[in-house]
Amino acid sequence: MRYDISGTTMQTVSIALEQGERIFSQTHAMAWMSDGIDMATHTGGGLFAGLKRAVGGGSLFITDYTADRRGEIAFAPRFPGKILAMTLRPGESLICRKETFLCAEGSVTLDIALQQRLGAGVFAGEGFILQRVTGPGTVFLDLSGEVIEKTLAPGERLRVHAGHIGIQEPSVSTDIQMVRGFRNILFGGEGLFLATLTGPGRIWLQSMPIMNLAEEIARHLPSSDAPRTGAGIGQMVGGGATGAVLGGLLGGILGNE
Repeated sequence: MRYDISGTTMQTVSIALEQGERIFSQTHAMAWMSDGIDMATHTGGGLFAGLKRAVGGGSLFITDYTADRRGEIAFAPRFPGKILAMTLRPGESLICRKETFLCAEGSVTLDIALQQRLGAGVFAGEGFILQRVTGPGTVFLDLSGEVIEKTLAPGERLRVHAGHIGIQEPSVSTDIQMVRGFRNILFGGEGLFLATLTGPGRIWLQSMPIMNLAEEIARHLPSSDAPRTGAGIGQMVGGGATGAVLGGLLGGILGNE
């Protein structure tokens, strides 16, 4: 298997498959594929496996793409950002946000991961359940905006707005910490709690949580009864091709009526 990640703000990953090689993804991720690639959609291990993925924020079904002969298939994320190709050794895992998984080699396992601490699940804004990808094989993950990779030493802590956490190694623990200072809580705009990541291990942070973008756009809408379709939002944020692109993006975020 060979791959090429192209683009800047709206990237795609094009994967060249030899005969018999297999890639799988959750639904709505495939962009295009050449003739000779067989597509099969299923629950990926039975109904219980599908339900576990759905609880973790994924799709109930997954789709396998198997090359009957040499071919090419491409995948694209739904939001602007960066695609990361991670090659995992046998048994090596990464913990991901629920919308991060794009596609992976057939040998990779996609499962749910529970938050390590009760408080992190309740107050950090991510819920109890994340996703876990386990090797061997290459997995493609996408984060929103730019990606910042950091390595935490044993015991080193980093306080993060929860929406900026993208991927972390299982050795990194997640907890919550209350924001100090009365004025910080009332006027700081960061909420009452921040997530605290403690090393050792690597983390990958994203610069543009998609919910932050959606909330900021919604804040500038003229009124509560403003048009919320893709076309209506596109007219409000700008005309032409730019307005059409933003309209389609934000219409999907805020919901079409």
